[in-house]
Amino acid sequence: MGAVRAVWDDAVAAPGWEGPPLWVHGDLHPANAVGAGGTLTGVVDFDTLFAGDPAWDLTAAWVLLPAGGAGRFFDAYARADRATVRRARGLAVLQSLFLMLMGLNGDRGLPGGKPAWGPAGRAALDRVLKDAAP
Repeated sequence: MGAVRAVWDDAVAAPGWEGPPLWVHGDLHPANAVGAGGTLTGVVDFDTLFAGDPAWDLTAAWVLLPAGGAGRFFDAYARADRATVRRARGLAVLQSLFLMLMGLNGDRGLPGGKPAWGPAGRAALDRVLKDAAP
């Protein structure tokens, strides 16, 4: 749990977003991404769409991409400053834990629980902790 806390503390310590508010999906995770043949082909579920910090959507580097993908993503994207990446990594921890909780709720048969989300959340958290922030 210490590694999770270290990522979160680093994200909280990062300077806040000072750019203009940008449109963000706000809830990018495997259940809201559509793919075919290993390629992202669409995004669904825009009920959390808002204008704000792009770090919310940059969590996809860890939550949607395979292990080792975050560094390549940020090299290619090249628009996120170091502070934004730090905030995104912390938000990826938060989203991973949420997915794990929804999975646990599904395993327990609780309303709204989604058993398949637990493994996705655990895998995402593993990627966040193993992949050093670019």
